Amino acid sequence: MTSPAAPITIGIVGFGKIARDQHLPAIRGDRRFELHAIADPASNGAPVQHYASLDAMLTAEDAPAAVAICTPPQARYGVARRALESGRHVLLEKPPAATLSELDELRELAERSGTTLFCAWHSQFAPAVAPAREWLAARTLLRVRITWHEDVRVWHPNQRWLWEPGGFGVFDPGINALSVAAKMLPKRLFVRNALLAFPENCATPIAAELTLADAGGAPVTASFDFLQTGPETWDIEVETDAGSLVLSQGGRRLILAGREVPLEPNAEYPALYARFAELIAAERSDADALPLQLVADAFLVGRHRTAPAFVD
Repeated sequence: MTSPAAPITIGIVGFGKIARDQHLPAIRGDRRFELHAIADPASNGAPVQHYASLDAMLTAEDAPAAVAICTPPQARYGVARRALESGRHVLLEKPPAATLSELDELRELAERSGTTLFCAWHSQFAPAVAPAREWLAARTLLRVRITWHEDVRVWHPNQRWLWEPGGFGVFDPGINALSVAAKMLPKRLFVRNALLAFPENCATPIAAELTLADAGGAPVTASFDFLQTGPETWDIEVETDAGSLVLSQGGRRLILAGREVPLEPNAEYPALYARFAELIAAERSDADALPLQLVADAFLVGRHRTAPAFVD
């Protein structure tokens, strides 16, 4: 009888809200992984061995085989590069880097070092995305409308990095919408123009209106807003030649041609770690840059307007 493989030891780098709420329980729920350590200079109450830095974690005698990087995006490139150079497999929380060139270099480094690099577009693993993609594959798109509105004070309270250069602002959630659209729509998306609203005291936008099109010319609009109060709106509506599709609640609900589709419970982060384990076993990477590229294109072609100062 073949003995089961030993679990992959993994460390979390950056132990903030997303790491505590999503990564920690997903790792603990997957027998293919063993949570080994936390690296975070400000972390208190870490449930396993705690290090003040990634270097301290990697130079320890029992350093983990993989790391999940959950720092703000401005720091991810340097942290990921150090981990890949030391031979560790790397999972990058979204957005995977502050720039496209950083991500491109990380992909090349993973290939040279024979390690796995995984860009964790978690919203692509919502239960509605795969059936939506399958349904749309046999239909002609007429138009698409994306609405991703939420309250930044609820989802990102007191996270000043979000408003600094490289922090993405409203594109931190907006990139989730773009990752879902890029995954489920049959043809590639292109940004045609954008209007970005920058608070007068911030370096990143608080709202954005995008006009896109797919490779077949079907019009796509996207509205991102960080100032919606009350319940969030995370919807993608698609009109086709054979009826409509509505993906809502960030991919937890799907309506096809007026009929709701039964879905499995949402388990985005457990699915991420299942995929990460598969990639490590296959000695492969999955570092899709398209959602990040769409955000970069919006900044390149977008017009800016000044919005009132934002106070958290």
